Amino acid sequence: MKNIYGIIAALALVLLSQSATAQKKSDPEGFLTYSLPSTAIVLEVEAVQEKFYAGPYAAYAEKYLGIKARQKDETTFQLTEVKMTPLIEADQSRRYTTNVKKGQLDGTFLKLSSVGLISFSDANFGDESVWRFPKESQGNFSGKGVSSNLTSESATLYRNDKSSAYDKVAVSQNMLVEKSAEQRAAETADMILKLRKQRLQIVTGDTDATYSGEAMGAAIAEITRLEEEYMMLFAGYSEFQTQKMRFEVVPQAGQESQIYVAFRLSDTAGLVPADNLSGKPVVMEIIPQDFSDPKLEISEEKNKKEVLAYYRIPAVCTVRLMDGHNLLLQSRMPIYQLGRESSLPVNVIIK
Repeated sequence: MKNIYGIIAALALVLLSQSATAQKKSDPEGFLTYSLPSTAIVLEVEAVQEKFYAGPYAAYAEKYLGIKARQKDETTFQLTEVKMTPLIEADQSRRYTTNVKKGQLDGTFLKLSSVGLISFSDANFGDESVWRFPKESQGNFSGKGVSSNLTSESATLYRNDKSSAYDKVAVSQNMLVEKSAEQRAAETADMILKLRKQRLQIVTGDTDATYSGEAMGAAIAEITRLEEEYMMLFAGYSEFQTQKMRFEVVPQAGQESQIYVAFRLSDTAGLVPADNLSGKPVVMEIIPQDFSDPKLEISEEKNKKEVLAYYRIPAVCTVRLMDGHNLLLQSRMPIYQLGRESSLPVNVIIK
């Protein structure tokens, strides 16, 4: 039994030792480690949200004003701007270690590394996206109207009268009752027409009062403001809010079809990431340009002791952003991971 416990303890120590070794694993000292470059496509997208609130008299707009008005509240989003920028970052799946002697590195190598011969720091991977969800609200039409919601209505009541030859005697009495929506709509439409007539009279000088200069401008501005306020009760009004989001697409080498869902546009949430299926997809299509084979004579002799530095030649690609069948944006840009890998001796770089 003691032997079994001893074996188990030994195995545990081996596993712990291997785990500690794995955690401490790092790049070898005295060597230069670098990564090949990869291209991420950054999209800065702007959309405008419109919250429309239907007017309380929308159903009577055509009857009293001869216009068609939207009948229901609704929220819509529309893309207004898209910016597409390539971002170079380190491809952690393509890392190399080069045996370069101490003191041999100079500025020439570091300059050449800007096209892909050195790893990049984490600071170059882009900022986090900030998600903003607009709050729900309702249309406010309070205080807008031409008169009170109450009106006077005449009613005929009957009371018993023993002194009369009739059992019931009619008595007229006025009561306050609430106006119907159509009555209020008719009054508002009448006021709109009066305001328009009054404005025309001021402009043409067909009034008892004389308006000129600033006085005329102020009078017309006030009439226009009142007209717009009353028209809002029929036509409704909209509130607009701008939404800005940032998305990244990293093309994958080796895929036969370079088509990606860049982001989605939802009717309720606006701009959402590609994995949120509530929105309509906006698709990115990448078309790499064909490479021609190099027309150089290359010696078959290889120096096995020669230290090589690897680099990538980016593929020049046509990048299209599509909303259904609508082309939103098209641009040409270099994408490293879709290009070719090559190498050259380090002693060519360092002299």
